[in-house]
Amino acid sequence: MSFQATQNAFMQHIRDPEKNAFPDIEDRRLAIYRELFFNNVEGFVSSAFPVLHSLYSEDDWLALVRKFFSQHDCKSPYFLQISEEFMAFLSNEYQRTDADPEYMLELAHYEWVELALSIADQDPNEGKIADIQTQPMCFSSLAWRVSYAYPVQFASSDNPHLNVMDEGNHLVIYRDNDDDIQFVAINGITAHLLQHIESNAGISFAALLEVMQSVLPQVEAAVLESGLKTTLLDLAEKGVLVTK
Repeated sequence: MSFQATQNAFMQHIRDPEKNAFPDIEDRRLAIYRELFFNNVEGFVSSAFPVLHSLYSEDDWLALVRKFFSQHDCKSPYFLQISEEFMAFLSNEYQRTDADPEYMLELAHYEWVELALSIADQDPNEGKIADIQTQPMCFSSLAWRVSYAYPVQFASSDNPHLNVMDEGNHLVIYRDNDDDIQFVAINGITAHLLQHIESNAGISFAALLEVMQSVLPQVEAAVLESGLKTTLLDLAEKGVLVTK
């Protein structure tokens, strides 16, 4: 057997020893490698998805991570991207069981976004908006707009039972000036507004006002302008909206 074939057989055994025997090495020694590799992956997944982890019994959690470890073909060798690989596994390969919360995929995505934002590089061309009515607006590179069915931001081991929200759960998750990850809940109208800003980087206040007037023609012009300004100022103060 070639070295490459031996190496591949060894890794197949480490990932799933019950299906892939490796008689070339004493099992007592192999057990050390099996435990080392799995514990490294499990430790990183647990640290990346702490809330999701807290919703499982230890046996059920280890069984979930074991399926990921044995079944998913990771595309990246970097530990920091294991969370992204875990998300890909849950989204495309995993079949939910009775041990999994119904909102597991949404919660995993929420926690993955938090991690991604914590290590993201900010666009150096972005700056704080000083005047919302005159400066062009862009969606920050340190913010994500997401929509879920469940209020996953409130999930915890003390609050595991979540109900679907009739109006949907629209959030902006962002990294603040202290590099802490925060979220702000928004309504459907604000979600539509931010989607338009994302799609039209550098848009002006006047152009946004015109868009919102077409969306909400029943709202008096002065009231709409005042509400839009208040919303944009709040998002700019949080750093969700920036200028370039």
